[in-house]
Amino acid sequence: MLIATNSEKIDISLEDQTSELAKNLSKTLNKGDVVFFYGEIGVGKTTFIRHLINNLQQLNKIKLTEVTSPTFNLVNEYAVGNFTIQHYDLYRLTDYNEIKNIGLFENREEIVTLVEWPEKIKKSIDNKIDLFFEYEDDLNKRYLTIKGIRHKK
Repeated sequence: MLIATNSEKIDISLEDQTSELAKNLSKTLNKGDVVFFYGEIGVGKTTFIRHLINNLQQLNKIKLTEVTSPTFNLVNEYAVGNFTIQHYDLYRLTDYNEIKNIGLFENREEIVTLVEWPEKIKKSIDNKIDLFFEYEDDLNKRYLTIKGIRHKK
């Protein structure tokens, strides 16, 4: 059963707020899920992903790993229990052919795919969750808006 998830702007100015939202999302993820992370550099995308991955590792009694943005190696992979997470950062890619060559969405049904800078993907992806991170004018306030489709299990 599918359920729509569309949120109002959620204040994530404090890291504790970001952590709590990431923790809640981590509990709903299943193999095959795709999550797109939109937002400027430094707005909190990788911090959110770190909390999400570390929460899944903690729940499954797996040693917590350092979670960094894969800006230079393009993808980091994390074992989190029942599935593997592939965390992509497409920031440095300039040509769509580069995206086709990195294996994005291969074996999609067996993993969870997290993508920073997804606006560089020209292919339409169904059944994904979009997370929009943004600053307020003074850069001290940060907000998250969630849009997408969730499978209710």
